[in-house]
Amino acid sequence: MTLETVIAATDRPATVDSLTADLATLGVTPGTVLMVHSSLSALGYVAGGAAAVIDALTRALGPAGTLVMPSHSGDLSDPAEWRAPPVPAPWHQTIRDSMPAYDPAATPTWAMGTVAEAFRSQPGVSRSAHPRQSCAARGPASRTIVDDHPLDCSMGERSPLARLYDLDASVLLLGVMHNRNTSLHLAEYRACYPSKRTASFGSPVTIDGMRRWHVVEDLAFDDSDFARLGTEYEHDTGRVAVGRAGQATARLMRVRPLIDYAVGWLERHRR
Repeated sequence: MTLETVIAATDRPATVDSLTADLATLGVTPGTVLMVHSSLSALGYVAGGAAAVIDALTRALGPAGTLVMPSHSGDLSDPAEWRAPPVPAPWHQTIRDSMPAYDPAATPTWAMGTVAEAFRSQPGVSRSAHPRQSCAARGPASRTIVDDHPLDCSMGERSPLARLYDLDASVLLLGVMHNRNTSLHLAEYRACYPSKRTASFGSPVTIDGMRRWHVVEDLAFDDSDFARLGTEYEHDTGRVAVGRAGQATARLMRVRPLIDYAVGWLERHRR
């Protein structure tokens, strides 16, 4: 969406103050742990852009709150698996051999949106060590969330998603839908269903001071049914607060009941 299109679709500019008020009305409370998935363009024109959105989220949570965002870099993956778009097979080994190793402080996010990319490099933000499915966090609980994120557990029991569950965090979908709710992948690890399987994943990482192409076995995760899962969670439980943030529809929900529901839902619906 172009800036011209965003401006044309905006009734009046969103500001740090107006977004902070919108978040409070939705139910974001100071002192909580909040995982945010967002689309900047869906908010309409925001005075100050991504930085203003982050400022509003930080104000809404207050100094005792912890702000978390996915900071995935899915492009640090095996080029043989790339489909959108694919690259020629003769390139694959060159890419594996030369792609820079993941660096939490420097590696950009990929397909996470403008707000998440701006957040991961702000002062005081910590980022987990996983080369593809990292999370970034700032606040009192940030180290608890991002530390100890092993290469072979991208979104399972030793990932930031499990720590969000432990901390009774909330998830905010800011202008996006349930298909963007990364937290639901934790339910995939916990659920038992016939098609569940693992797969091999390669990424460039630094081990003992040396760049290496490192391959691990991990869950072959799938978000193709997350939109339906989330819609049914809303309908069945009524535990999703729905409101407005700027021009966008926002959804706020707690992680624990969502994941507990999702585990059962996946076990009933996946074959």
